[in-house]
Amino acid sequence: MSKKSKGITAILLIIAVIIIDQVTKILVKTNMSLYESIEITNWFKIYFVENPGMAFGMQVGGKLFLTLFRLIAICLIGYYLYWLIEKGFSKGYILCIALIWAGAFGNIIDCVFYGEIFSASYPGHVASFVPIGNGYSEWLHGKVVDMLYFPLVNGTLPSWFPFWGGEDFIFFSPIFNVADSAITIGIFILIAFYRKTLNTSFDTKKS
Repeated sequence: MSKKSKGITAILLIIAVIIIDQVTKILVKTNMSLYESIEITNWFKIYFVENPGMAFGMQVGGKLFLTLFRLIAICLIGYYLYWLIEKGFSKGYILCIALIWAGAFGNIIDCVFYGEIFSASYPGHVASFVPIGNGYSEWLHGKVVDMLYFPLVNGTLPSWFPFWGGEDFIFFSPIFNVADSAITIGIFILIAFYRKTLNTSFDTKKS
């Protein structure tokens, strides 16, 4: 496959991920109040939360630091993706990096813009679009919208279990979004099938 074809395929994948990610976030943000839940099945729910931190609800450092970190990361990954296409790396590896980049970009949209263009979400109140400057926060301080929740196993730990015996537990409790999924899938495929290519790419850049 030519460099042009690989580039076009990567761009189409990125566009698709970002559109699906943003459409689902906007639909949830403008139709559900914070912490509202819609049960699809016993093991899958649409559960609206807002995440001020990183993927899967993790929080590291202040909000501005996280947003700036994301901006730097997408610039570096974007350059790396362009370099991979120019050097003729395999289509599969390029698409893994494209998935990771698209996911990072999808979440940075929330961080940069959502605080300025949406009113606040809170229990019992559904947010709406507002004129720029009338939102719930400032530029670069928006919260990431999460909604995909898969409580696959919900039960109680046996009494003999150390420290937490008798307590309720949920297997796979993180709540995430399409962008997080794209990052996770891209990293998983990369580690599972393209570790050698990853090492080769860095060795090539050093030479």
